[in-house]
Amino acid sequence: MDSEDDMHDANDLESVDDDFYSGDTAMGSDDGDDFDFVDNESDDSEDITYHRQQQNYTILSEADIRLRQEEDISRVSTVLSISRSAACILLRHYQWSVSRVNDEWFADEEHVRKVVGLLEKLVEVQNSRELTCGICFENYPQDRMTSAICGHPFCGTCWRGYVGTSISDGPGCLMLRCPDPSCGAAVGQDMIDLLASHEDKEKYSRYLLRSYIEDNRKTKWCPAPGCEFAVEYVIGSGIYDICCNCSYGFCWNCTEEAHRPVDCDTVAKWILKNSAESENMNWILANSKPCPKCKRPIEKNQGCMHITCTPPCKFEFCWLCLGPWSEHGERTGGFYACNRYEAAKQEGAYDESERRREMAKNSLERYTHYYERWATNQSSRQKALSDLHSMQNEKLEKLSDRQSQPESQLKFIIEAWLQIVECRRVLKWTYAYGYYLPEHEHAKRQFFEYLQGEAESGLERLHQCAEKELQVYLDAETPMKDFNDFRTKLAGLTSVTRNYFENLVRALETGLKDVGSSNSEATCSKTSSSKSLGTKGKGGKSKATGNNSRLAGGPSHSLDESNLWSCDHCTYANPKSAKACQMCEHRR
Repeated sequence: MDSEDDMHDANDLESVDDDFYSGDTAMGSDDGDDFDFVDNESDDSEDITYHRQQQNYTILSEADIRLRQEEDISRVSTVLSISRSAACILLRHYQWSVSRVNDEWFADEEHVRKVVGLLEKLVEVQNSRELTCGICFENYPQDRMTSAICGHPFCGTCWRGYVGTSISDGPGCLMLRCPDPSCGAAVGQDMIDLLASHEDKEKYSRYLLRSYIEDNRKTKWCPAPGCEFAVEYVIGSGIYDICCNCSYGFCWNCTEEAHRPVDCDTVAKWILKNSAESENMNWILANSKPCPKCKRPIEKNQGCMHITCTPPCKFEFCWLCLGPWSEHGERTGGFYACNRYEAAKQEGAYDESERRREMAKNSLERYTHYYERWATNQSSRQKALSDLHSMQNEKLEKLSDRQSQPESQLKFIIEAWLQIVECRRVLKWTYAYGYYLPEHEHAKRQFFEYLQGEAESGLERLHQCAEKELQVYLDAETPMKDFNDFRTKLAGLTSVTRNYFENLVRALETGLKDVGSSNSEATCSKTSSSKSLGTKGKGGKSKATGNNSRLAGGPSHSLDESNLWSCDHCTYANPKSAKACQMCEHRR
């Protein structure tokens, strides 16, 4: 970002707002050269909207889950001609995969029965007036004895105790077997319904429901606290971001909060770093020194170099050279200097410790820089969520009354706040992305910071419009004539910001592959990269920066227009050798 005409000027932004949403096709003014976001109002916008609305997952309520579970059990029961209880045992064993059950069953039915514990024929209990329970060894009349399909008889009391204890122990009760140690016959839901108490039946049913989600590789529970929705995901669809009906967004792959454009490994490292003791140790190393006697770390909080360790140590020493204070005084430089330290430092006695302390300090400062901005955007997102709920529950009705507009015509405000919440999330994770971006890739880092700055600028403009400018219409006592102009402006800002952030996410997920390293022969410029992120100058024309345009303040790269072709679909500048657009895959 060496030249001012390659950046948004803070003063220009104020004047741009009036012209930016004046209703022109490109939503801009005809004068000036400043960059602005582009609202893709081409014929392809419908395709983009349709693609955005497509989902690679389905949200399931408890009723949906039970319905699907019952359908799978019925399907297997019908195809294999077995009882529903046996079908349930089979599906549970094979992670609720109907196709796998069918494949295994028809490949080797005998083996499947043996592994799962399903006997082919019911074993009749011996016909006797009294039978001995195999658990308590008491004799009971035959009508008080119960057995599973294997025919081993146990009294009702022992059965209920066995079943109740198994259910209390947790989901393992779904794989319950006959109490006889030598028998592997499965105990299905029909036996549970016959023997268990009402409370235990409810628990068993709950375990079975949870098993349908937790054992199935295509389904997961929403990880939000208190949420009872589950998600069925289309395996292999690529994008892992899920937005549950409870409004919580998470990553299907790692179940952490949704974190595009950052990959799951980076998120795991970032979360571990935020919670680990490593940063505490860095802070201690950077801001304290160990007492020469007891080795406890001490932070210097006064200007004097005379340090006294806390009791019971009470050792007095010099902060600079760590020598005993009894050997110091006016001859060594007084209370605020140390001639011994200066002499030893010149001889290199403190080089290693100073180097380690300086490295720890730099590392801590760098981490703090990124973490503070990550946390700030997180808090801003939480505030935006709160404002969104307030708008939905209170302010929208108030605005409808004040401006004499039906609530159905005010959905553009909710869409704006939803976009703010999503953009805050993306912007937050760009700081984790930036922290782990290799420092030796200078061109890529500088270009990333430029894109991040543009994203922040556009988001702040949208946020200010939805928050402060909207307040004027909420406070108005009578309908205001320019409310429709405000509608156009906010809706335009929402669309523009959405397009920019979607392109930003795609660019970061591909590792900014169009940006060459400082030692490569690849050429790139702010102009071509701005095109790839949907930016244009005022009046809808790309800003010309000349052949010596800088890459986000980085080294100068020559832009040879003859080696590039602009995609008609998304305006992305591609290498001449590329047969299809690297951004939208549209062929030449």
